[in-house]
Amino acid sequence: MSQVNGGFIAEEPTKLPPDEKNTSISDDVVKKDDPESDNPPERAVWGNQIEFLMSCIATSVGLGNVWRFPFVAYQNGGGAFLVPYIIVLFLIGKPMYYLECVIGQFSTRNSVKVWALAPAMKGTGYAQALTCGYILSYYVSIIALCLYYFAMSFQSTLPWAVCDPSWEDCVPSDPNHNITPTENSTSSAELFFLKTVLRQSDGLEGGLGLPIWDLTLCLFASWLIIFLIVARGVKSSGKAAYFLALFPYVVMIILLISTAILEGAGNGILFFLTPQWEKILELDVWYAAVTQLFFSLSVCTGALVMFSSYNGFRQNIYRDAMIVTTLDTFTSLLSGITIFGILGSLAHELNQEVADVVGSAGTGLAFISYPDAIAKTFMPQLYSVLFFLMMAVLGVGSGVALLSTINTVLMDAFPRIRTVFMSAICCTAGFAIGLIYVTPEGQFILELVDYYGGTFLALFCAIAEIIGIFWIYGLENICLDIEFMLGIKTSFYWRCCWGFITPALMIVVFVYALASYEALLFGGYYTYPDAGYVAGYLMLIVGIAFVPLFIGVTMYKNRTGNCKETVKKSFRSKESWGPRQREHREEWVLFKTNAKADRLMRNPSIIRHIWNILTGGYRRG
Repeated sequence: MSQVNGGFIAEEPTKLPPDEKNTSISDDVVKKDDPESDNPPERAVWGNQIEFLMSCIATSVGLGNVWRFPFVAYQNGGGAFLVPYIIVLFLIGKPMYYLECVIGQFSTRNSVKVWALAPAMKGTGYAQALTCGYILSYYVSIIALCLYYFAMSFQSTLPWAVCDPSWEDCVPSDPNHNITPTENSTSSAELFFLKTVLRQSDGLEGGLGLPIWDLTLCLFASWLIIFLIVARGVKSSGKAAYFLALFPYVVMIILLISTAILEGAGNGILFFLTPQWEKILELDVWYAAVTQLFFSLSVCTGALVMFSSYNGFRQNIYRDAMIVTTLDTFTSLLSGITIFGILGSLAHELNQEVADVVGSAGTGLAFISYPDAIAKTFMPQLYSVLFFLMMAVLGVGSGVALLSTINTVLMDAFPRIRTVFMSAICCTAGFAIGLIYVTPEGQFILELVDYYGGTFLALFCAIAEIIGIFWIYGLENICLDIEFMLGIKTSFYWRCCWGFITPALMIVVFVYALASYEALLFGGYYTYPDAGYVAGYLMLIVGIAFVPLFIGVTMYKNRTGNCKETVKKSFRSKESWGPRQREHREEWVLFKTNAKADRLMRNPSIIRHIWNILTGGYRRG
């Protein structure tokens, strides 16, 4: 008898449905059966294994590596931040990344339908899809800003390098203009961003205003690029992934080499890497490491599950997951060295300390500090073109993954709609929503959505995902699935992380985030109206509510009159769960049956049973 438990007693293997038919996989093929059935619609596959790897690199290596990681590292101990970051990478990042790739490839399902493994937890998939939607809604507006600056970079004089006559107390970013700054002086790069690009006022009290026409055009261009890439599903996005993944590295290496020869660059790099060891003992630093890792690797948004669901069943997903997670960390470090080299050169030009020219995080760092520094280089136009082209490509890579995630969820729900039409619908809706962010006060909304709809909700989804897979479906079950699919036994490291360390750390981080919560301040100074905070909480609550809502609905549908049996029935894997291909399913059912028989023959105590699962004792003979 299968049973629901703390994740350490493996369930009975899923029976093979008698009416399941073997199917071939091709793109845009419509199934005849009910779109609401548990069986996934026929799907495309990657052209080759490299396309999947390139897509994962393009997804994980994004804007957060360039503008977020360097500043977060600087704020949290410089080189010392790498210690908690790497520890968190091995205890949370790699386990979560590998897990999501495994369940997607094993089941050939999207991030919602994959919860056939524990049906009552299906709300986790919808919460992740909502998180993905929140992030995507503002992410493309940042790509639009990158395109805007890229277009402006072709002028003979960079427009943010000089002051407009109407700007008071302006100091040109161009070093050829010798103006002595005062206490109230502001760089032309900052004034250009706030007054020319955003036309931002002091707050939301006066309303959002109308969309700015030039940013609207850039937003439209950004969505059009993404649409062209995803229009044919993985057939088109897989080919584009080569450019999206590799081109940013070409630019980054060019920028790194050209930056290294600038005077003062070494001071900036040393400033970035010099450890502040006292920071390691602060909980804020560890929390920053976890949140940065989530942003960087794109875990718990459904993108990794979606991409891996297009893999062949026997693809070496373990190798791919290790490559991407290691490369992502390397890229963050590389971008940090490059960016702080530029800022070090800027500090040398101004005869200031590096700390005085770093500026603020987020869009301020990307569109104020960096342009200000670029304007002072010996070839500002070239630097600017390369930098903002790289930023736009990085953004498009992640944007494609986020949109593809939502696309896949909708296409699996409505399989009769062609990929190109679903992509058009999603891109049109995304563009309409994105107009909010290209209004004069759009940055205020962006910060709000990012804070409540991104960070907090992603952490909650991670905890729900871990509980659903390891403590309900069962740690031993998922390890058996991996062994059957990849032919490798899951080591003690993965079992300990999945069974105890990763969930414990995630719960501690989430509780700490709630306990240390402070109301969001835009730019560190502006307090939102009460309606803003209410909207933020609603975004968070709606996402969280999916989980208990689906638990309640599933238990109601499976009610038996006996509470214990209702719970078992609601959380037990569906008969449709398992490998897609019939021959794989038959082999898998036999494999799981034999594994269960072997466990029962040993008849261990509960403590010994848990020990065997954590150490892999059942699979050592």
